[in-house]
Amino acid sequence: MEAARAPPERDKTSGERPPAQTCFRANLVFSTTRLDGAGLLTPVMASETGKGHSCNYSRDVAFFYNNVDKKISTEWTPRDSAVIGLGLTVCLIVVLANLMVMIAIFKNQRFHFPIYYLLSNMAAADLFAGLAYVNLMLNTGPWTSRLTKEQWYIRGALIDISLTASVGNLLAVAVERHQTIVTMQQHSKMTKRRVSLLILCIWVVSILMGLIPSTFWNCECDLDDCSTVAPLYSRRFLVFWAVLNLLTFLIMVAMYVRIFCYVRYHSRYTSRHTSETHCSQAVDNLMKTIFMVLGAFVICWTPGLVTLLLDGLLGKDSHANAFEKFCLVIAECNSLVNPVIYSLRDQEMRNTFKSILCCLCRGCPGQQRAPSPTEPNSPFSEETVGCLQKLEEARSSPQNTNNKDYLPMPEAPQRSTS
Repeated sequence: MEAARAPPERDKTSGERPPAQTCFRANLVFSTTRLDGAGLLTPVMASETGKGHSCNYSRDVAFFYNNVDKKISTEWTPRDSAVIGLGLTVCLIVVLANLMVMIAIFKNQRFHFPIYYLLSNMAAADLFAGLAYVNLMLNTGPWTSRLTKEQWYIRGALIDISLTASVGNLLAVAVERHQTIVTMQQHSKMTKRRVSLLILCIWVVSILMGLIPSTFWNCECDLDDCSTVAPLYSRRFLVFWAVLNLLTFLIMVAMYVRIFCYVRYHSRYTSRHTSETHCSQAVDNLMKTIFMVLGAFVICWTPGLVTLLLDGLLGKDSHANAFEKFCLVIAECNSLVNPVIYSLRDQEMRNTFKSILCCLCRGCPGQQRAPSPTEPNSPFSEETVGCLQKLEEARSSPQNTNNKDYLPMPEAPQRSTS
């Protein structure tokens, strides 16, 4: 200890003391040392060493908000009250709707198929998104000033994890349905083990995306790179996150557009050359579902992603703070739309919901009818694929080759009977 307190020796040639040495601390609060009047080494705050080349680990949340001219309200404004009221209402509905989906899939054995495991995981991600948004609503407005940096990072990480998991599940469902519809498989080839690994990968990637800003990709060491929407986040990270989600969106659009074109190609024959109305209705339901999926995703996600992208590219000039909270509410609405599109349009799912509600209101009956171990009749289900197979066989039959509306189609892959 005495040796550490001794002043450094002067250089024999110049007679000057050497420059201050760097002191590396575990908490990264102090970055350099300097000599005081008594010749002792004293720590210097990282923020004192010069702008642009220092880290501000000791600064509080308010410092970063002031850095980007984002004001923390000292009292509740009508705008803050409207955002919180609307946000909490949406969150309550999101949590209840997705909880019902998870209970229904667990309760009804007819939903014990890989695609419904993905839908259940999507419901879990959306439910988590609702809870994360509740946490955001309870720590916004004037309440933001009482947050520590760790609490602020946790608040943002929960939002990032939940929304990334929701988007990842949407992509997984799109890929699985594309494989099933286009190759006309009456049952998905995805096994329970593959689904479990896929679900695990979705959550691992989501957690990593949520931890990146708090661990190393933030603006605490580069104040010029701070975001105006999330003042502790790096603008470059927001650009990365927005572009990544936009690419995911484009892949989903490509998948569903191909399904739509494929189904429409077959439905042209349906309206003119077949009398099976139930097949025509199944195909129409599938096309409506595709429109709903794409429309909901575009409406809910585009405003938020564009806002983040503009904030990352333009910074303060984007004026993103004027509407970023409403964009986040709209993005959260996608977690409410998902159970409507993927679950409530399923007759078997609606019947299961009624059974659950009746069980809660009147008490569960002593015995229930054993469910059929077949896949339910959803717009993406076995019946729809079967109708497409019938249309494919009818179109490929010899009697239709001379018809002016006949268009050659490649043969469906042979299915093993073993």
